[in-house]
Amino acid sequence: MLSAIVLIKAKPAKVATLGPALAAIDGVSEVYSVTGDEDLVALIHVDDTERVALLVTEQISTLDGIIDTRTLIAFRQYDPADITF
Repeated sequence: MLSAIVLIKAKPAKVATLGPALAAIDGVSEVYSVTGDEDLVALIHVDDTERVALLVTEQISTLDGIIDTRTLIAFRQYDPADITF
């Protein structure tokens, strides 16, 4: 399973409607409205990078109100249980 984080800049008036629209996309597991340089963050869990590319370029970035996206591919997930002292 491949995880990706999509940082999304959106038109302010569209953020409230974009959240649910993004969450309804198959492969998007979570969507957060955030403070800072981006307006929304979407977490994607799919089988391969080609699916990430299709989701971002054909489904996410084409939604009305999306200004820009930046995609981060996750290499490794850390769990608090992994921390040793």
